[in-house]
Amino acid sequence: MKVLVHPHSMELGGSQLNAIELAGALRDRGHDVVVYSEPGPLVAQVVALGLEHVEAPRGRSCPSPARVAHLRRVLRERGIDVVHGYEWPPILEAYAATSGLSTRTVGTVMSMAVAPFLPDSVPLVVGTERIRASCDPHRPAPVHVIEPPVDVAANRPVHRSPRGTHAAPDAPEPLEVVVVCRLVPELKLEGLLTAIDAVSDLPVDTVEGRPVRLTIVGDGAARAQVEERAAAANDRCGREVVRLLGALDDPRPAYAAADVALGMGGSALRALAFGTPLVVQGEQGFFELLDVGTLPYFLQRGFYGVGDRTADEARAHLAGILADLAGDPERRALLGAWGRALVVGRFSLERAARLQERVYAAALAAPDVGHGRRTSAVSTAVATAGRLVAYKAEQHAARLRRRRARDDFNARPA
Repeated sequence: MKVLVHPHSMELGGSQLNAIELAGALRDRGHDVVVYSEPGPLVAQVVALGLEHVEAPRGRSCPSPARVAHLRRVLRERGIDVVHGYEWPPILEAYAATSGLSTRTVGTVMSMAVAPFLPDSVPLVVGTERIRASCDPHRPAPVHVIEPPVDVAANRPVHRSPRGTHAAPDAPEPLEVVVVCRLVPELKLEGLLTAIDAVSDLPVDTVEGRPVRLTIVGDGAARAQVEERAAAANDRCGREVVRLLGALDDPRPAYAAADVALGMGGSALRALAFGTPLVVQGEQGFFELLDVGTLPYFLQRGFYGVGDRTADEARAHLAGILADLAGDPERRALLGAWGRALVVGRFSLERAARLQERVYAAALAAPDVGHGRRTSAVSTAVATAGRLVAYKAEQHAARLRRRRARDDFNARPA
């Protein structure tokens, strides 16, 4: 198959990384795969994987008519069989670009909810059974589940030196709690601020005289708020209890350095691949240790949750989890080995690539609902446009009220 993969951006993020890594895995299975996107930091990873990158024109609107026209030319010139959009803007652009062509559109939504204005003739891939269940059961095109994949070969436990490179000779090496994520208000900020406060509450000699340190890797619109809270925690403790490393083109060294990982979604799974015990972060005070008892919950809902704790309750709850893990090296080792085995057996990139291949094959074999029959195509396009216009109007009104979410479908989980 000739496949064009269209991520929604080339900034560091779980959906984009999944798109790129799956593109490489599908290429390794014998398919002709090209990645189409605007410029950005992750283009370097596309090139490193040996994939061809086609630069998309920057769009001033979302979706972008200029990009739709350019994408259509690329699809026709290259004879693309399947165009795969990740998140709603690329899905809409791919749908518009394939009108009248034999190229099929497939969409992946790794956000916490599916946009209601996506064309119901486009096969979708989502990350959890819960999100699939939230979709209209009567939509003509199927909704598949492919859990966020992890390249378990590139992300694996590594030998670590007994002392960090920046540790003073007489200072005990910190026990590292690491979180790799975008620093944005939606989904992330509340938990990050709670984690900073929780780590600052731990005694300096939690285990074997070692202090606990929170290392935050990432960047985004909420960075100033995170920096302010981290500076206050460091001042209060009189030491570096929190450090911010910013965004890393390759965050694997940060994952590898973790004694305990904190995260959600794809980042949580990558941490498990490094053999690290995981505390899953969610919203409204949600923090839970991943173990045999909590695994069924996360397999159903994704590695995320919504709690009902106050800020103080969440702070104390997380501090308790971290203190227990810090004081029990044997348990950390057992949880890390178990988590690595879980990722290899269920979330490997190779398994996801096989499932994705089947989704493409099914899309090519299915009747062309919407695009194939003119009446159906027009009605689908009109319905999609109407829902999109209504959504844009709602967003404009929210912006005037200064309540617009920057990451809207992550701000409203299914």
